[in-house]
Amino acid sequence: MKKGETMKYNYHTHTARCHHAVGRDEEFVLAAIEAGYEEIGFSDHCAWPYTDFVSGMRMTEEEIEGYVNSVKALREKYKDKIKIKLGWECEYVEEYLPWLKEIIRKYDFDYVILGHHFSPSENSGVYSGCILTAQEIENYKNDVLKALESGVYSYVAHPDIYMKIYPHFDEHAEKAAREIIAKAIETKTPLEYNLLGLSNGKKDGREGYPYSAFWKLAGEMGATAIVGIDAHFPDAFFWDELRDEAFETLKKYGLKTVSTI
Repeated sequence: MKKGETMKYNYHTHTARCHHAVGRDEEFVLAAIEAGYEEIGFSDHCAWPYTDFVSGMRMTEEEIEGYVNSVKALREKYKDKIKIKLGWECEYVEEYLPWLKEIIRKYDFDYVILGHHFSPSENSGVYSGCILTAQEIENYKNDVLKALESGVYSYVAHPDIYMKIYPHFDEHAEKAAREIIAKAIETKTPLEYNLLGLSNGKKDGREGYPYSAFWKLAGEMGATAIVGIDAHFPDAFFWDELRDEAFETLKKYGLKTVSTI
């Protein structure tokens, strides 16, 4: 098996600060250690410097320092048992990009992943998992392309999230997939095969994301993949069957995988 299939890693881990994850930060670390993970990264939903909008799905600016300090303290405490990286999951919001770069420098973040949940923004856009029109797909795709061109993001989380409830992989969905995959290849950016989406799809009894047609195309075009748990609770680190299924699927479609970022 490839190294990426044997080394247990995960860079997509949330905390209770996002209001829809549960568990103390240390509980996620202890679960990862027990499950045999060698390296993890916390990448909770980032704060944005909103002035007239209060988000219900992310930490506030006032919580940034506590988040950073917690992750760095856990990194030191468990350094002999597991490697821990400090990250964020962020959308692409062009007007906030300078602010984001400054925060990355100020707090010495190890990485940022692109989880583009809204286009054009959270307070005025459509949730990417509720896309139903060709124009909404186009908006999502355009923002992802700009994010990839920015050089800020280490990988694209759930790049196929736009297929969550979109009814068919039609010409609009395929066009978006081809452009996202091509840009990811051009910028040498991995695309994430998301285990939370896989778990939810099985529970719902329908294919949402990961979406097979997207990943088949990614394999044909020569993209690189990374597996992400998208852990919102500590027990997600024990999703070994889902993880194995993910690697088998990626192998079937001929995708290269990476184990570190």
